[in-house]
Amino acid sequence: MVEAPGLPVGLYAAQCEECFKWRLISSQEEYEDIRSRLIEEPFTCHRKTDTSCEDPPDIDYDTTRTWVIDKPNLPKTPKGFKRRLVLRRNFSKLDAYYVTPTGKTVRSSTKMLTFVEANPQYKDIPLSDFSFAVPKVMEETVPESILKSGFSSCKRSKKTKDESVDIDGR
Repeated sequence: MVEAPGLPVGLYAAQCEECFKWRLISSQEEYEDIRSRLIEEPFTCHRKTDTSCEDPPDIDYDTTRTWVIDKPNLPKTPKGFKRRLVLRRNFSKLDAYYVTPTGKTVRSSTKMLTFVEANPQYKDIPLSDFSFAVPKVMEETVPESILKSGFSSCKRSKKTKDESVDIDGR
């Protein structure tokens, strides 16, 4: 889920490997399931009930919202934890956090190790199940006003055939 001050919670979408149309994904959990197996099991339209490549896209990749493209095969968030993505005010990148079952917010793998060591009931969860990798902000979808006021990214990115999270509202 992507959150940012003044922006509503984002949508989850995956791009069909066959027709390249974007399909909305109904929940963060379903999205993470698709993303965690994307290389072994590429997303196709038929994975959505009553959907085929013949149907129009659920959503178009355009500048009506800010898009971010996630990395494939990131692990699913462990049960009881919640992964949050927060867009920085200048739209330069997102930050990844985990909210633990106890309500504690963890901002790094080092802090997650400290949390697990202090809470042995979670010792069986591999630390590799917590990814602090963040989606890439697609610069061409960042609002003009942000670009003019100092948006900075390392390089201009191209749209890729991958799954994505988008941030609604401008």
